[in-house]
Amino acid sequence: MTDLRPDTRVVHLPKVQPEGSAPISTPIYQTSGFLFDDPAVFADGMDRPDGAFVYGRYSNPTTRVFEEAVAGLEGGVAAVAAATGMGAINTVFLALLSPGDHVVAQHSLYGGTGHMLEELEARFGISVTYVPEDDPEAARAALRPETKFLYLETIANPMTQVADLPGMCAVGREAGVPVIVDNTFASPIVCRPIEHGASIVVHSSTKYLSGHADIVGGISVFADHELHRKVWKFHCGLGAAPDPFASWLSLRGLQTLPLRMARHHENARILATRLAGHPAVAAVHWPGLSTHKSHALASKLLPDFGGVFSIDLAGGREAGVRFMKSLKVALLAPSLGGVETLVLHPASTSHRSVSDAALAAAGINPGTVRIAVGIEHPEDLWADFAQALDSAG
Repeated sequence: MTDLRPDTRVVHLPKVQPEGSAPISTPIYQTSGFLFDDPAVFADGMDRPDGAFVYGRYSNPTTRVFEEAVAGLEGGVAAVAAATGMGAINTVFLALLSPGDHVVAQHSLYGGTGHMLEELEARFGISVTYVPEDDPEAARAALRPETKFLYLETIANPMTQVADLPGMCAVGREAGVPVIVDNTFASPIVCRPIEHGASIVVHSSTKYLSGHADIVGGISVFADHELHRKVWKFHCGLGAAPDPFASWLSLRGLQTLPLRMARHHENARILATRLAGHPAVAAVHWPGLSTHKSHALASKLLPDFGGVFSIDLAGGREAGVRFMKSLKVALLAPSLGGVETLVLHPASTSHRSVSDAALAAAGINPGTVRIAVGIEHPEDLWADFAQALDSAG
């Protein structure tokens, strides 16, 4: 390079490969593409998910580490990371569905997922049958020859119903229909749906996997290579790949996932139990409470009950608004799974696109408040909730 002019030399910078040592942290491969000596290797890398790294829309070394780490936690064979949680979900939907196909989904779904299914119905002729998340016989009765998959959430957003994963996956297996499970609320620390027979597990890695409220991301994990390859090829064309820096931040967060989940769960237990006994609270929706409709199923299926719950205040919507406005430690904000405790009003935020009938079917009331418990000291959180309830009364 010494014989080149400065204009060229500043473009073609030196490249350093560590020899005799390795970085402790996974490096951020902040590059759009990769160089090749062999055109055949170049071509091969564009044709398979485990080939050479070619282009950021196909794969990236930092992202590949994140995919392999989450696939290992979930017990899958491979994964596809995406720029957002809905990016991961929509990539799977669009890769598997064609006009005229049919989907069976549980009633209680994240609002973004429910809205996308409605869009697919209206725009592409996809038909959707909704069934209770804990009723395998209803799912079996809903199946058609054109059914392409059964869609579930381990713990539903926001009312925390728990899906009968063993029963539902058995229905899918008998019919030869893949079962897709959104495991965001549980995380692989609490549940690994592939162990119950799921074909694909999806996450909004924005939430517990990254855990610091600093990125948006998604990931889908596959139980077999054939399905992974099919979705990966569609993913490459769709263009929903994550930025390497977001993948690196997700990896950083993933390393503390078990520690954070333990604190989320303990704080949720303390707060849900105390709120259930407060006179200003009409109901607490958390599967760890014996009053929750999914408590018996959750107790059999899960080692813990998640860090998110919802409450209905005795004073209805107005009391819920006053409660949220009065909080000082907990924050009024979207999302969940970070270190901070966040609250929101589902009917006007996360589920704003969902019809009144669908809200009622999912058990969401106009005054429901969702609480995503962080890792603060539980007594500080309780003091904050208690004063806010007094203000809401």
